[in-house]
Amino acid sequence: MAPQLTTERLVLRGWQVDDAPAALEIFGDSDVARWLSPAMDKVADLDAMQQVLRQWIGEDSQAVPPAGRWAIQRRSDNRVIGGVVLLPLPPRGDDLEIGWQLIPEFWGQGYATESTHGVARWAFTQELDELFAVVRPGNHRAAAVARRNGMDWVGETDKYFGLTLQVYRMRPADLVGRPGSHQSPGSHEDADSHQSPDSHRTITEDHG
Repeated sequence: MAPQLTTERLVLRGWQVDDAPAALEIFGDSDVARWLSPAMDKVADLDAMQQVLRQWIGEDSQAVPPAGRWAIQRRSDNRVIGGVVLLPLPPRGDDLEIGWQLIPEFWGQGYATESTHGVARWAFTQELDELFAVVRPGNHRAAAVARRNGMDWVGETDKYFGLTLQVYRMRPADLVGRPGSHQSPGSHEDADSHQSPDSHRTITEDHG
């Protein structure tokens, strides 16, 4: 199960079924859904969103750290404004993808970079040495966020999800000198515990 993490402005925690209204603002928005990798139609309604969250919660309970999914919750008002994922990239799961999605009204406020750094910083304590972000060509906002995250351009590939995608890579050194994150007292795991990752992967869904 993914641990709870905190950053300067955010709490990164596991999704709950009660988060469905906020999640629908993200995944029910066509401007978000059209850039998702793998391809995904926008979620139609609250019932459908609840079903998706139940599936994610079940998958997260079985995930091998550092893989997982996090809801992005603002510390100032406890509002859920987005999500972060750290999941194995197909076909073999040898690479881990980190990705983020935000409610559109919160784009451009630095939340994508802050949440991504929070998850990446923890992931690199789990015997992980690199993460990848994959961006659809034309998703200029996501590409800009990847660069602001300190990620290096790797190239284009069509081996993931059957799509042509741009690939960016992050290593621990890319976080040096950047604002840090810390694990909250209520987290599920100690930040210094070490568990071998099942794979290294990153998915990029912008906006932040």
